[in-house]
Amino acid sequence: MHHRLAVILLFLTCVGVAQTTSKLQDSQKFFNEDDLIKNIKTLSSDAFEGRRTGSAGSKKAKVYIINQLKALDILPLGKNYEQSFLFAHHEKQYKGMNILGLVKGTDYSEKYIVISAHYDHEGIKNGQIYNGADDDASGIGALISFAQYFKNNPPKHSVIIAAFDAEELGLEGSKYFVNNAIVPLNSIMVNLNMDMISRSETNTLFAVGTRYNENLKAIVSNFKKTGKVSVLPGHDGADKLEDWTYSSDHASFHKKEIPFLYFGVDDHKDYHTPNDDFENIHPEFYKEAVKIIISTFNKIDALTF
Repeated sequence: MHHRLAVILLFLTCVGVAQTTSKLQDSQKFFNEDDLIKNIKTLSSDAFEGRRTGSAGSKKAKVYIINQLKALDILPLGKNYEQSFLFAHHEKQYKGMNILGLVKGTDYSEKYIVISAHYDHEGIKNGQIYNGADDDASGIGALISFAQYFKNNPPKHSVIIAAFDAEELGLEGSKYFVNNAIVPLNSIMVNLNMDMISRSETNTLFAVGTRYNENLKAIVSNFKKTGKVSVLPGHDGADKLEDWTYSSDHASFHKKEIPFLYFGVDDHKDYHTPNDDFENIHPEFYKEAVKIIISTFNKIDALTF
């Protein structure tokens, strides 16, 4: 009797240790959630003045993002993290700046997955700051969390972490990237683009682009809901919803026939208004959405292209 009790107690102790270890591993598996929230809050604060391309706030955002990548040991894609470009918009000349990092793949280092978000927004209009918390400080926060994730979970394919500029002025940053590619375009397997992923009244995250690629369609279709957030394919011209195929930086990749998944939410009342502030995001939805996108990346990274 005593022997059996001892065995049972030992078993329960081992189970408890295993469960505790599992919880610790789960908490470390993805990213630091507090950092995710801190980064979106910081980038969408008044100090960054709405991050209009070419503005002082934009330059401040650039420095902030680069410092985050450096702290996480992310390599620059080129000689440094900056890819500058010139363009005209409404007869005004602009200088944009993409921020590009590199994580070398463990198995397929010459093939690339581009994970992207844009860091620019509307700036200051009529004395009001358009902080762009959801659009798209949320995507940049997620991009930094990807970098944090890769520190302990190196990908099989090489990953280009791309913070694009001038999305709001006509996707100019991503256009320049694909037209002046630092790596061969045929070595880019997929683009995962994140633009507005931090709030949803219906807890719905859309994955756009599945109609154009069977592998991506299978991954999204087989997604198993684990929390409150639903992932739905659509908004790609194959349903009655608004077509988002060309709505953000993924369009530049699509035009080059590179498969893409764009993660985003339905437009909300604060879209492109001065009220797109940190206080209006849905933190729990945001955390879950980023976990889902990282999980989707892992399924794509497991494919042999």
